[in-house]
Amino acid sequence: MQLVRTQGRGSKQTADLLLRLEQRSTTSLDAVLPIVQKILTKVRKGGDKALQSYAQKFDSLPPNTPLRITTEETANAWQQLDPALQQALKTAAANIRNFAQRQLPKSWQSSTKGLTTGQRVRPIDSAGCYVPGGRHPLPSTMLMTVIPAQTAGVPRIVVVSPRPALETLATAHFLGITEFYRIGGAHVIAALAYGTESILRVAKIVGPGNLYVTAAKRAIAFDCAIDMLAGPTEIVITSDNGNPVAIASDLVAQAEHDPEALTIFITTDESLARKVIAEAKRQSRNNPVAKEALRRNGYAILAITAEEAQQITNRLAPEHLTIDSEADLAWVQNAGSVFIGQHSPQPMGDYISGPNHTLPTGGMARIRGGLSVNDFIKLITVQQYTPAALSALGPQAIRLAQAEGLTAHAETIRTRMLKQ
Repeated sequence: MQLVRTQGRGSKQTADLLLRLEQRSTTSLDAVLPIVQKILTKVRKGGDKALQSYAQKFDSLPPNTPLRITTEETANAWQQLDPALQQALKTAAANIRNFAQRQLPKSWQSSTKGLTTGQRVRPIDSAGCYVPGGRHPLPSTMLMTVIPAQTAGVPRIVVVSPRPALETLATAHFLGITEFYRIGGAHVIAALAYGTESILRVAKIVGPGNLYVTAAKRAIAFDCAIDMLAGPTEIVITSDNGNPVAIASDLVAQAEHDPEALTIFITTDESLARKVIAEAKRQSRNNPVAKEALRRNGYAILAITAEEAQQITNRLAPEHLTIDSEADLAWVQNAGSVFIGQHSPQPMGDYISGPNHTLPTGGMARIRGGLSVNDFIKLITVQQYTPAALSALGPQAIRLAQAEGLTAHAETIRTRMLKQ
C-alpha cells in the first residue's frame, strides 16, 4: 500500500493514477471473450451434452453425476449444519427480507377530472441466481440474491453453484429452493440464458462470478436480462479522524476477497495515512491474498482539503464506502453502499445488516445502486379515460400527433371522440 499526494512532488503521477482508477472498467473481460463465446455457442447448440462435458472439465463433476441437486441433499446438509450457524443464517435472512420488503414499490392509481393513471407492480417470471463456489463458500450470496427475488414474488427461482459447499446446500434448504444445479462458469450462464433439455431458460440472471462468468453475462445481455457486471471488490474509506487500526482492518477484510481488489484510504491527515499504511501491512502479513491486493491496488491518497477528498471519493464511485459521520452523507453522490462511523465495519454489510452486498463495481455506482427487489419486478403503467376526459385532452393530443406527422395517431383519437 503506497502513499500518494494530490499536490506537490509526484502530483502529476497521482492525477494520472486517479484518472486510471476513475475510468476502470471491465476491459479485462475482452481477453477471455473468445473462449467464453465458444462455450456459449457449444452449450446453445449442444444442450445438456455440452453442459455435462463442460461441468466435468471445469466443475470437476464426476461422469453421470446428476446436475440437479435433490431437496433431500439440501435438507440433509441443513441437518448437519452447526445450530449457531443456522441461527446466524436466520438472523441475516430476516434482516435482508425486511429491507427488501421496505424497498418494494407499491401499486397505485390516481384520478383527476376523469383521467385515471397508475401503476401495477408485477414480478418477472423467473430468475437465475449465481452463487460462486471459489476460494470460500458464499451462502451469504444466496441469501442476497434469492431473498429479494422471493420478496418480489418471482415464481421460479433457479440457483446454480459450482462444487457447492455444505453451507451453500444448507442455505438452499432453509430458503426453500427446489431447483438447484451443481454447475458454474460460462457454461451455466449459457444454459440459464438459452435453455437446455434439463434447464429451462430464465428471464434474468443475477449474482457475482469470476472473470468468465462476468464475460458470459456481458455476452448474453441482449438475449437475457442481467443485473450488472461485477468486477473485483472495491473499498474506499474517507476519514480525517478515524482509528488507524479499524480503518486498516476494513481495508484488509475487503482485500482478502481477491488479489485484484481495490483498497483506498483518502484523508487530509498525513500522520493518519502513514499509520493506516503501517497497520494494513501488519494486519495482512499472514493473509497472502490481502497482502497481494494491497500491493497491487492499495493507496492512501493525501488530499489538501476535505472538499478535495470528497471530490475524489465521488469520482471513484466505490462499491463500498466508509465515512466518519451521518453528516457526511450530504456530500456522497456515488457509492454502492455506505458505512458510517467506527462501529460499522464493512463485513457487517456483507452478511447481516440487510442492504444487499451485490454491489456495482468499476465505477458503475455513478449510475446504479446494488441488487435489490427492484431488479425482480416490472412496473406496468395504466391509464383510463372517461368520455369527458377524452373530450378535454383529446384535441391537445391530436395537435401533438399532427406536429409529429403521425396522422393515424390523430385519427384514432378523433374517432373515439366522435363516437361518444
